[in-house]
Amino acid sequence: MVKKILFSVLLVLSVNFLPAQAKKLIQRPKLVVGIVVDQMRWDYLYRYYNRFGEDGFKRMLNEGFSCENTMINYLPSYTAVGHTVIYTGSVPAIDGIVGNDWIDQNTGRKWYCTEDTTVTGIGPTGKAGKMSPRNNLVSTITDELRLATNFQSKVVGISLKDRASILPAGHTANGAFWFDDSTASFITSSYYMDELPGWVKKFNDQKEPEKLMVSNWNTLYPIGTYMQSTADNVNWEGKFKKENEPVFPHDLKTIYNEDHENLRSTPFGNTLTLDFAKAAVNGYNLGKGAATDFLTINCASTDYVGHKYGPNSIEVEDTYLRLDKDLASFFRFLDEKAGKGNYLVFLSADHGAAHAIGFMREHNLPADFLDQKKILLNEYLKEQFGIEDLTIHNINYHISFDEHKIKSANLDRQSVKNAAIAFLQKQPGVQFAVDIENIGSSPIPEPVKRNIINGYNPKRCGPVMIIPEPGWFGGKEGGTGTTHGNWNPYDTHIPLLFMGWGIKHGSTNRTVQMSDISPTLAALLHIQMPNGSVGKVIEEVIKK
Repeated sequence: MVKKILFSVLLVLSVNFLPAQAKKLIQRPKLVVGIVVDQMRWDYLYRYYNRFGEDGFKRMLNEGFSCENTMINYLPSYTAVGHTVIYTGSVPAIDGIVGNDWIDQNTGRKWYCTEDTTVTGIGPTGKAGKMSPRNNLVSTITDELRLATNFQSKVVGISLKDRASILPAGHTANGAFWFDDSTASFITSSYYMDELPGWVKKFNDQKEPEKLMVSNWNTLYPIGTYMQSTADNVNWEGKFKKENEPVFPHDLKTIYNEDHENLRSTPFGNTLTLDFAKAAVNGYNLGKGAATDFLTINCASTDYVGHKYGPNSIEVEDTYLRLDKDLASFFRFLDEKAGKGNYLVFLSADHGAAHAIGFMREHNLPADFLDQKKILLNEYLKEQFGIEDLTIHNINYHISFDEHKIKSANLDRQSVKNAAIAFLQKQPGVQFAVDIENIGSSPIPEPVKRNIINGYNPKRCGPVMIIPEPGWFGGKEGGTGTTHGNWNPYDTHIPLLFMGWGIKHGSTNRTVQMSDISPTLAALLHIQMPNGSVGKVIEEVIKK
């Protein structure tokens, strides 16, 4: 009798005790939202701070945690690479995404980062839909969440750009959607599904792109108040095809009718993206299931506007002021749908951007175009070795050699590389020409040396790399706008903000790396970090 009573007591205790313990161990947010603002320099947070409202960027700064000194730790600092590193915690040397495009060193074939010849488009039937994440060699934090919950978590990726939707969403995503210019609609590929979900068809049927581009792009506030920008009409800014000058107002209807792709180079591409993100939350019922869901968003129009006009333009300032309002609206939407404090959001960037060359020159700062077409490397190598076209491509600042020609002509490969490096090192605008395969003995300072190594995948990168002088970037004289890709802080110092579930207000000026983002998310979610991760947990973010 005593034994039966004791057994009953133990049974009751175990039943009451285990669920409480289990609940304590697996607490997670209802929804994780990753927002990557394309080409967002870290200093934009403070350059425009006084003009932001209280509920967008300022809300993240004033309620969340800011890692003020977050750096990119690889080269080149390009779009596909950044999105992949954020969501894998890896580096290109391991994950294989070494650029937006690359040269297969075995075949000489050029590949696009998300190109997949085995799939078809869902929406259109053309090239725009032949995409998947298969070129990424490692798992993502979104994959690991799906694995950790036995695929109960839902993962969705969204961007105007295919690569910025596909690579963050990972290999196991429920869906990834990107914008097709030819049909002015969001599409996907057969990698994910056989037909577009009903909610996507409904969104596309509303013709929002056409509605957003029906009137002029005027400044949000009186143009004279844009004190963080240069004059409206300067010669280093680009312009749309039928414009005579790069000035406000921009005739959106004419611009859009000329080419639907032009929507991307206006702030309204971000509005469209975040509206589609809201539709995705509703369409997939994200944040309402038993397991944590994950939504990845790329606001890409900041990149297109930045490339066209440069960081000091009124167009860029206006784009960020409008994005601030769009983010505020999106956060209010999440408050309503998931509940304030029930979702975790982080915001970062895939890279920054250099000042426009013309802007730098006007202010007596060293800068120029590195016109690689004028660097006649093949001509020099022919003089030295008697063989034409010993290099086959220069992409991502990497020099690829024709390995078959070198072998067939019985040339010493190292001698060819040495000659190329000696020639390149003498060219204007080249700070370093690097033999990556022998970088250990090269007098390259940190962090440049580390970034070169982290970005080098021998199957997808040429063995010699050019590092431009600070302020220099690829282009030709007379070029407008800006670009990115180098190791310098203007390209590699990015914002990193966390807000919401499990996050206390604060900041750190300790240097952290882009590859630390996924391990930190893994720690917050109590899941395994991605399988190629080399990053470390940002402990300040997870401290309670």
